[in-house]
Amino acid sequence: DVQLQAFGGGLVQAGGSLRLSCAASGFTFDRYAIGWFRQAPGKAREGVSCISNSDGSTYYADSVKGRFTISSDNAKNTVYLQMNSLKPEDTGVYYCAADRSVQLPIYAMRYWGKGTQVTVSS
Repeated sequence: DVQLQAFGGGLVQAGGSLRLSCAASGFTFDRYAIGWFRQAPGKAREGVSCISNSDGSTYYADSVKGRFTISSDNAKNTVYLQMNSLKPEDTGVYYCAADRSVQLPIYAMRYWGKGTQVTVSS
């Protein structure tokens, strides 16, 4: 079975950093795309970033470009989302998702894991 587990969330002040991890199992990791999307109370679900493990291509939402970096460690079957210069509007539950190829919006990807809460205080 496909399993995705996101962790690394927490409470951070504006301007701070967090690194999220998405540990994956149950599929051929280097042939899949892995992405992150977020959901904040009262706001629409928003795709954040994704990476294709087959060709290394990446995608970032305009709202996070220049601040977030996605990377993948095929040996550990883990995708990371390094989040710098965090803003209060980055607050939300962050989910990782996977599919055989990049899907946009990212939350349309077939497999989701449970989310991890990110809270950025002002």
